Amino acid sequence: EASKENIKLRQSYKRKSKLALIKQGRYFHAKQSKRAHKETKRLKTYLGCVKRDIERKVENPNQRLKSLLEISERILTQSKNSKNKIYSIHAPEVECISKGKSHKKYEFGCKVSLVTTSKSNWIVGVQALHDNPYDGHTLKSAIDQMEKITGLRPKEIYVDSGYKGKDHHPEDVQVHLSNKSRKKMTRWEKMWMDRRSAIEPVISHLKHDHNMIRNFLKGKEGDRINAVLAAAGCNLRKLIRAFFLFLDRFTFFRAHICQISFFHN
Repeated sequence: EASKENIKLRQSYKRKSKLALIKQGRYFHAKQSKRAHKETKRLKTYLGCVKRDIERKVENPNQRLKSLLEISERILTQSKNSKNKIYSIHAPEVECISKGKSHKKYEFGCKVSLVTTSKSNWIVGVQALHDNPYDGHTLKSAIDQMEKITGLRPKEIYVDSGYKGKDHHPEDVQVHLSNKSRKKMTRWEKMWMDRRSAIEPVISHLKHDHNMIRNFLKGKEGDRINAVLAAAGCNLRKLIRAFFLFLDRFTFFRAHICQISFFHN
């Protein structure tokens, strides 16, 4: 950005920072944390030198340069226990989401709320949620969005244990949690609770088939657009598949009638 603004830096550290970043990744991969942290400290030193050099030479930076300087200041001052950390310079809205799984402890991005029908797994609600909210707080807005899209309000919903907390549940909708004892469930509740896990393959298809796993659109608005387009693409694919399946059956049925008529004649 400094070169675009024709700011002549004392030293850009372009090659040195690239080498330090490569070394940092290699050391972390080899589980040599002391060496890796040393390279991280070196990168921060380079960033601080460039930042102070720009501030000395530019009195009134433009909006783009000013935002980059502010992000740089946050990166230099943030610590392990800081809130609202910067994980990406070019996407500062990215958050660290704890997965709680041994093979993948954390994911970086934003949460997405998803509502599907119990029988056919049609997606009837999708929201990109920023600031890493508690799952239970998102339930009412997810149901309201579904009602706005479909014109129908569900009587019962089946969710995982992350949505626990009756204070967050809407009063006119019965919420069934997956951690409820199966002995207390009726036969129908057991059946629908078993269907709850059918949302997991839908999430996987959205991530890997419809590009939700990596968003190429910028900013929070880009996250929302990406989530909506991925869900729309998933529904459209199901609709096209159903249409061609019906067409194949209709063609086969018509050919069968023609064959019978031919032999009859």
